[in-house]
Amino acid sequence: MPLLNPTGLWLPLITPFRDGVLDETSLRRLVRHYAAGPVDGLILAATTGEGMTLDAGETERVVAIAAEESMQPLILGLSGSDTRKLVKEIAHTADWPIAGTLIACPYYVRPSQDGLIRHFSALADATDRLILIYNIPYRTGVNLGNEAMLRLAERPNIVGVKDCCADARQSFELLRDRPAGFSVLTGEDALFYTALTQGADGGILASAHVETEAFAAIRNRLLTGDQPGALAAWRDLSELPPLLFAEPSPAPIKHWLWRTGLIDSPELRLPMTGVSDAVAARLDREIDRRRPAGGVARAGDRQPGLVPA
Repeated sequence: MPLLNPTGLWLPLITPFRDGVLDETSLRRLVRHYAAGPVDGLILAATTGEGMTLDAGETERVVAIAAEESMQPLILGLSGSDTRKLVKEIAHTADWPIAGTLIACPYYVRPSQDGLIRHFSALADATDRLILIYNIPYRTGVNLGNEAMLRLAERPNIVGVKDCCADARQSFELLRDRPAGFSVLTGEDALFYTALTQGADGGILASAHVETEAFAAIRNRLLTGDQPGALAAWRDLSELPPLLFAEPSPAPIKHWLWRTGLIDSPELRLPMTGVSDAVAARLDREIDRRRPAGGVARAGDRQPGLVPA
């Protein structure tokens, strides 16, 4: 696939499981559902997709099913702390129907900025496809600073970043100094509106599994100059991300998708576990509050308290 500069709303798709295995029926249903909406692309097998718990065959199957059910561009999530292994993984996916990869900074080992530059440069040399850098220091233990980021942005196939640096000044200065064509997509769901007003190109938002159209409409309104309308829409959405991250993601999102009939089980793989009863009750109340006018349940909606088969 040709290189693209990702913009707009990208969804880091959850991976549905049932009885310990990949739930292909639910996965197909999910992909078809989001393919019919305003999502600009899907991120597969990344953090929200529990990618670290998928074996190689399952990951390939997730990609194949998504490609069969959707014409949207697909980006594969990759992570690891061994540059050589990641180069081999990239080579292994050379024939997969993906546009590129979202690659997190190496975790735990905490390399220097020079080490990070060399790491991502080696990965860029290993493929002609696009690479999005995933900078999330509160998970990896290392922050890719703007000086190094801008060095890497000179590479033609390093086309952008999922920005979760958790430093407002760093994010703003990156938006100010980045070269033309280098995409900055926020990965901080609760800061989506703020990031857009500062010039971000969009977001990779787990929360957009829910109220997808409303998340997309915020950016569309800002692009047309309707800042008051975008702010009003964000006020209605702003409580969703804290709720969907009230316990480790993607458990709350999977509960929501199960309750609304998009997946057949909210199952996760250890060490991730399902939501507590307290958070389940909060989610159920919010689902009921957001039902269509008149309180009519959507097709497939499950009732509170039901236990997955």
